[in-house]
Amino acid sequence: MKKNLIKKSMLDLRHYRRILLLAFVLSVGIPIQNYAFQDVMAQNEEYTSYKGEIVDSETNKPLVFASLTLVGTNISTVTNTEGGFLLKVPSNTESTTLEVSFLGYRSKTVPLASLTQDENRIGLDVLVTELPEVNISVPREAVTLVKETLRKKGENYLQDPSVMTAFYRETIKKRRRNVSLSEAVVSIFKSPYTSSRRDVVQMFKSRKSTDYSKLDTLVLKLQGGPFNALYVDVMKYPEYIFSEESIDDYDFRFDRSTRINDRLIYVISFNQKDYILDPLYRGELFIDVEKKVLTSAIYSLNITNRDKASRLFVRKKPRNADVYPVEVAYRVDYREKNGRWYYG
Repeated sequence: MKKNLIKKSMLDLRHYRRILLLAFVLSVGIPIQNYAFQDVMAQNEEYTSYKGEIVDSETNKPLVFASLTLVGTNISTVTNTEGGFLLKVPSNTESTTLEVSFLGYRSKTVPLASLTQDENRIGLDVLVTELPEVNISVPREAVTLVKETLRKKGENYLQDPSVMTAFYRETIKKRRRNVSLSEAVVSIFKSPYTSSRRDVVQMFKSRKSTDYSKLDTLVLKLQGGPFNALYVDVMKYPEYIFSEESIDDYDFRFDRSTRINDRLIYVISFNQKDYILDPLYRGELFIDVEKKVLTSAIYSLNITNRDKASRLFVRKKPRNADVYPVEVAYRVDYREKNGRWYYG
């Protein structure tokens, strides 16, 4: 009987999805000694939440990882794997306009006053453009451009310590219904990109809601949390994906080019070489070819080897249960402020 129960739980795991969202508000150049004061200010701040979805205006297809930014601020978020978004805006924010963007689509600005708190549906139109000829020196090999971009992090990314207020959201869904929801407001103390010092996360407000009647009997502990979300910052922590030793384990190739905010962006696809057995990553890098700046990265873990992928993400499980991830996907966006780029 116990064996049958475990087998049932294993099958039901396919219907569960764990979705993590980390949205940032950045304060740049705040000295280390002022962190405590910043925390007190953040704790007393009030927020208004806006929920909705971003879709293709013609097909109504959800746009996964579309960006939403409050114009003139560092307040931003991205849509989840179903095209849904949750944006929390401080009540003292003066900006009144929301900009929505997605690669290959025309950006749209939406008055914040036109949004409701619960149900918003924003459609984006496909953008068709012809790229003009430009005189820019581009390496012949894609891997050379990637390595050059990584080397320039000291020139192009933040050099001062900074503070981010982040809204962390983690959901567990069974099919399309939430069975568990965890939310938190955290402060992130981010060190300069050239520093070997690790970033620090401090949680000061959180809540969790779980409907145990919708959960099966199998209890798991998975790798996650707001601290782990920091390590997907490819430019700050390249050693977790493109270390000096592992970068040659990948095949890189030029995919396509586009323009984003009048910048010529090269899209570089990468995948691990066929003979590499350990689970690595595959995805796309979006590089400003003139400045050699990584503006976005979309990638996922190779989970072909279920056992090795499971050891990376499953921290605790029943002895007789086989648990493995069916999809592990990430998106990283960088934003510019005063000529410097930051994780956001």
